[in-house]
Amino acid sequence: MYSALSMIARALAQGMALTGGIILLLVVGMTFVSIIGRVLVPLDIGLGPIRGIYDITEIGIAAAIFAFLPWCQLQRGHATVDLFKPAFPNVMNRVIDVIMDAGMLTAAALIAWRLFLGMQDKLRYGETTLIAQLPVWQGYAAALVGAVVFALVAAFCVIRSLRALARSESLGEPQ
Repeated sequence: MYSALSMIARALAQGMALTGGIILLLVVGMTFVSIIGRVLVPLDIGLGPIRGIYDITEIGIAAAIFAFLPWCQLQRGHATVDLFKPAFPNVMNRVIDVIMDAGMLTAAALIAWRLFLGMQDKLRYGETTLIAQLPVWQGYAAALVGAVVFALVAAFCVIRSLRALARSESLGEPQ
């Protein structure tokens, strides 16, 4: 059972990270095209900047950031303070890992919940971005996908930490 959960969490996290990378590359490409278009405006050859590139960049970068969070959580890549960790016995460090993973699960679930409520609010009122007039709820929805996967992966990480504590194993470096 644990092995299946581990494979699912890894696949979800990797899929989201790859999706985030693709989104990031698309945003960079669109920004490049928009800058070239802006440079070509004086030549009057029909090309110009992409209308609403700031709005598109803002939504794309937010979606990419949320897409990277599950992989970061799975790999224990979030910032930690390990100042006293060498002084504590291994069992205490495993207890701290469980507490930290539970805290990240709480934060991830709270973020996903608030993004969902924000998305509903933006959808209800039909709010759009200033320049491109894109529906704002779509940006919330894109971020919400990453936040939900982040919460699922964080839940797996709690299970992983509890398993390590019960088996008296050190989590060490992620695989």
